[in-house]
Amino acid sequence: MDIVVHEATDDTAVLECSGRLNMVSAGAFRETVAKVVEGGRARLVVELSGVEFMDSSGLGALVGCLKTARQAGGDLRLAAPSEQVQMVLKLSNIDKILRTYPDGDAAVTNWA
Repeated sequence: MDIVVHEATDDTAVLECSGRLNMVSAGAFRETVAKVVEGGRARLVVELSGVEFMDSSGLGALVGCLKTARQAGGDLRLAAPSEQVQMVLKLSNIDKILRTYPDGDAAVTNWA
């Protein structure tokens, strides 16, 4: 999985992900998020339009990263999940916990 980090504001980062978020890549994803949060950006937007496949390990990584962000006083939001990712989120009811937005811009500008 490829992750490109964009610094949106002083405390917000957008992580543009592509590939597969699964057992193989979940650890690297968690490490990237931890580094971003340690760097002072606890508000995270994870852009998932390029993620073609996500399994339960990827789902666990997203939930773990949500916890990491919230413990640092921030939050984690999902932007533009692909069809397969949306299906996994709905089947697991995680879509009730992780807020999704149509794109990264909407997620960044809509912090409540």
